[in-house]
Amino acid sequence: MIAFKKPIAAAVATCLCAVSPAPAQQLDGVVQLDVLDGGRTTNGTYLGALRLTLQDGWKTYWRAPGDAGIPPQFDWTGSRNVGDVSITWPAPDVFDQNGLQSIGYEDQLVLPVEITPKNPAKPVRLRGEMDLGVCKDVCIPERLDFDHTLDAEAERNPAIAAALAQRPFSAREANVSAARCSLTPTADGMQIEARVTMPSAGGQEIAVIEPGNPVLWASQPETVRQGGTLIAKAEVINASGEPFALDRSEIRITVLGANHAVDIQGCSAG
Repeated sequence: MIAFKKPIAAAVATCLCAVSPAPAQQLDGVVQLDVLDGGRTTNGTYLGALRLTLQDGWKTYWRAPGDAGIPPQFDWTGSRNVGDVSITWPAPDVFDQNGLQSIGYEDQLVLPVEITPKNPAKPVRLRGEMDLGVCKDVCIPERLDFDHTLDAEAERNPAIAAALAQRPFSAREANVSAARCSLTPTADGMQIEARVTMPSAGGQEIAVIEPGNPVLWASQPETVRQGGTLIAKAEVINASGEPFALDRSEIRITVLGANHAVDIQGCSAG
């Protein structure tokens, strides 16, 4: 399950959404999902991908969709012989949607998944549902089913390889030398100020902060650069309104730049 959910009130305020998810065919094929095979890796895992194909002008969202978006959710419970599922998100684009910022993909999203089988001697069947938002002039919640037995003998898939190559750089790859977070209580929750020492990712950089707890929501940060340091400030709130604690080691900071994106896992105090 994706560990990012926007509080219901915030989602309603920033999206014009249908009452309930609808099958793709009821939306005249706005988005279609199919499963790609990538064969078996040298360490025994299966490589596949969920491919979303959208009609012209439609977009879908990244795991942290910004101020105007619907975060995707996955249900793998119908699958067979699946011990673990690891998702690699390609670097997303940033869009202006009716004056609000959203983060996601247009035209097509190939989402690589690496599956560790419970029993290496048995086949792996991916069966479940993906809940997502698709947006053009309005945002529509969508539910797509998938059911596919992965082909262990499949050849290397160029579409999966291209999506893996589009992942954000790690902190080490991007020469991040420090990532520090200071936390300050606010009237509604807590403010995070992240200070990341790193070379520029190119152009106007945008930071995204994920608290690491699915019941918490972080606002779109204000992002500025001061020399070799990128500074991002966001407010974190609990959907229930109750007090909460933040574990700095679970905070995830993604920097989206014109040249590349950077994925930073955890930050230190200060």
